[in-house]
Amino acid sequence: MEAILAALADPARWRLVNLLAERPRPVGVLAELAEARQPQTTKHLQALERAGLVASQRNGQRRIYALRSTPLRDLATALTALAEAAEGHGGFDAYAASAAAERLAATGAGWADGRSFRFTRALPAAPAEVWPHLTEPELLGEWWAPDDYRVSELVFDARPGGRVVLEYRDIDDPGTDVIAGRAEGEVTAAVPDERLAYRLSPLLPDGSGPAFTSHVEFGLRPTGAGTDLDVHWRLTDSAVDAADFVAGIESGFGQTLDKLTTILERNSQGA
Repeated sequence: MEAILAALADPARWRLVNLLAERPRPVGVLAELAEARQPQTTKHLQALERAGLVASQRNGQRRIYALRSTPLRDLATALTALAEAAEGHGGFDAYAASAAAERLAATGAGWADGRSFRFTRALPAAPAEVWPHLTEPELLGEWWAPDDYRVSELVFDARPGGRVVLEYRDIDDPGTDVIAGRAEGEVTAAVPDERLAYRLSPLLPDGSGPAFTSHVEFGLRPTGAGTDLDVHWRLTDSAVDAADFVAGIESGFGQTLDKLTTILERNSQGA
């Protein structure tokens, strides 16, 4: 695949590929149509042939080149898979659009106060099995950070008034002290296997203070297949500079819950 991409990266070779897509042609005709000298055209065609994109055969005194469709179809399949993967997580496009809208709305302190989000998941484990994953730091650390980040500090004292700290860093940057995000707060309610609530304030990157305070409540309801998990977020104390944070709540926390679901599914399959 790399050889194909390298071969197609040259504008002159790309022009030859387009000409050959119409029909097979001899070197001389290709050079004339491409408005290039024949020796240069021959070198470009040889490069395309080494990459497997064209085939050639001699016909009398002329060498005829034809485009091979299979490598192009393989490339198209690979590119389509990449595009679908990017669309699956939204890339920066969805987040950028959301962040732009939130920045316009952030006209003063408290601009996002009262904003709420709800998340639900059907978990393949009983409430007693889910509860430790919500309250024990070692298990929380496996899922309580967005994709592409790793938890670097985690404190969760699962009792009313207990301290909560979540700090995370880029998963591909383990050797530096750069903190991608940090939040601090406290537990406000903890009824084992039934209800957990806490408030948590993510800090602004410049250290000037919290972006907002999130009031988060988990409700666990047993079902025949496991647990219905309902999560309610409510925002207060929102700062003007919190727009980018607010824009990422729905996708970021959704990702963490997906990781929790995957962990519990894996555990249930291994049981």
